[in-house]
Amino acid sequence: MKIDKKLIKELVENLKEFELTELEYQEGQTKIKVSKASKGIDQIKTSAVAPQNKAVLKSSDESDGIRVKSPIIGTAYLAAEPGAKKFVEVGAKIKKGQTVMIVEAMKTMNHVPSTSDGEVKKILVEDGQPVEFGQTLIILK
Repeated sequence: MKIDKKLIKELVENLKEFELTELEYQEGQTKIKVSKASKGIDQIKTSAVAPQNKAVLKSSDESDGIRVKSPIIGTAYLAAEPGAKKFVEVGAKIKKGQTVMIVEAMKTMNHVPSTSDGEVKKILVEDGQPVEFGQTLIILK
């Protein structure tokens, strides 16, 4: 079996880009797992990511409003399937309990309900973007 160094480099770059500690890739019988030492990662992640997110929210005046947060770690999808109509758009009026997006984790599609009635002020994630537990997905006014 020949090792695809380009693929491994790409997986390592994804580790860094998405701040992951481990990533698995499988195509047919070939399975590649890349990971980095977890010693000190939580400390780095907490100090580097949290302040950055707060700064972004304050600078763009998005601190006001009701936040709909991700209930789990996974991948956010704005529509039920590729090419389908989005669950919500900026400016749309929504009801409490209405699905605002899906967060997929381990091949399970988890519908994220609105926590309140309101109007969509801002959608903070893009379709297919990885999200963390508790990350704000949508801001309502």
